[in-house]
Amino acid sequence: MTKVRSGGELVRKFIIENLAEHPRDIVRLTSAKFGCSRQAVHKHLQRLIADGSVTDGGQTRNKTYQLAPRVKWSKQYPLASDLGEDSVWRTDIAELLGKLPENVLSIWHYGFTEMFNNVIDHSGARFVSLSLIKTAASTTIEICDDGVGIFKKIQAALNLVDEHHAVLELAKGKFTTDPRNHSGEGIFFTSRMFDEFMISSGEVFFSHEFDEIEDWILQSSSASGGTLVKMVLHNHTARTTKKVFDKFTSDGDYGFTKTVVPVKLMRYGDDNLVSRSQAKRLLSRFDRFRTVVLDFAGIASVGQAFADEVFRVFRSKYPNVEVVPIHTSSEVKRMISRAEALGAAGANRDS
Repeated sequence: MTKVRSGGELVRKFIIENLAEHPRDIVRLTSAKFGCSRQAVHKHLQRLIADGSVTDGGQTRNKTYQLAPRVKWSKQYPLASDLGEDSVWRTDIAELLGKLPENVLSIWHYGFTEMFNNVIDHSGARFVSLSLIKTAASTTIEICDDGVGIFKKIQAALNLVDEHHAVLELAKGKFTTDPRNHSGEGIFFTSRMFDEFMISSGEVFFSHEFDEIEDWILQSSSASGGTLVKMVLHNHTARTTKKVFDKFTSDGDYGFTKTVVPVKLMRYGDDNLVSRSQAKRLLSRFDRFRTVVLDFAGIASVGQAFADEVFRVFRSKYPNVEVVPIHTSSEVKRMISRAEALGAAGANRDS
């Protein structure tokens, strides 16, 4: 009897974990996974509907299923001088999250307090709105303010051409418009901890998905004021804050010493990466790290001047910073090899 019960729990767990991506064919998928009849799967679905975990809609062959919100909450806060992220976490968010594994609560505590504090300290907003939706599978929190907009503020602080270039600075990490009071690490690490992380502000949409490893996405959206931050996390992920921090630190060093930069964020429209000025913009603040991994996914080619600035000139100026290219096309590899060969030849002449 216990074996049958545990088998049923595995089936229902599979349904919950896969329903979001398979609202129309979850019965077929589950039947194939466990080698059971569709009728048996329907019984499990009815049980999940009865306990409030799942809802259904449509008729017979057009029937769809979706996860039901167990918690659905929203609240607006005026940004008064006495508003603190810890008090909001303690009085509202932690209670709504309920009984979750310690590692999951730790991720939420870090991510929520970091993002809410950014609103308090940087947004210049009058109000901030929170929403939380918790299903049997995952929890989503959105933080929305009516302030100046995060990308616009970074653009102004660094005198950038437009807001799109601000995304690159966030992707690098270690950037803040208030270095006296902030390390600039909060957004970087928060984005790496969650299954989905998104910032929307102005005409810029910026997101990162954990299972895509380093796949940052930049695209235009309808213009909006303020900033919206969205965080999604599975309720039973095995991830921990320590694992994420350790990924970007050197052995035996707890500092933020390594970063991964998607080079495609340098491109705006049909821009090709050919000039030294583009390379210098990419290289900005690299000297703050020990290791910089340059992800060339989506970049078919680069110009000779661009490659030379990154892989010869910068390396010559900052020999203690390791610059590692990954996901390079054959053309990008060729230009990097050419720059490295020139660097080696110059070093031999000097020795």
